[in-house]
Amino acid sequence: MREESRTLAAPPEMGTVVISVPEDTEIQLDLRLESVLEGVLVTGTVEAEAHGLCVRCLDEVVDDVHVYLTELFSYPERAKAAREAGDDDDDIHEIEDDRIDLEPVIRDSVVTALPFQPLCQDDCPGLCSECGAHLADDPNHQHETLDPRWSALQGMLADASVPDETKES
Repeated sequence: MREESRTLAAPPEMGTVVISVPEDTEIQLDLRLESVLEGVLVTGTVEAEAHGLCVRCLDEVVDDVHVYLTELFSYPERAKAAREAGDDDDDIHEIEDDRIDLEPVIRDSVVTALPFQPLCQDDCPGLCSECGAHLADDPNHQHETLDPRWSALQGMLADASVPDETKES
């Protein structure tokens, strides 16, 4: 058994279109590597800072990501036996040349922990659907809306503009 604590640069494409861990920002790993019969069992935590946009108002969102991971890296002969037994290749992580590649495991763990719809605050009111105004800045923001039953009359009033000269005669 061996414990490792490392700070690494984030790989590219670690997130979604809305929120992600920016490339080359720091990721903190605190891992425990244990030799087991099938291979090497890696357990520990991954911490990073994700940046994105609020899905309601488009303000910046910064989210601390703290993920616990557990993954088995199989010895080559065990991985081959698992594949022959019909296990899915995506579920099998193999030790190659006495090395393990943690990047896909870390990426999968962090991306699935990111919020699907990040919010700047839980009660974010978003943007006005008519003019795009930031509703958090003006909570009393509103537009005059007419009853749709009167829309035909509104159109007639706009078309029937009478010049002031005819009113006097």
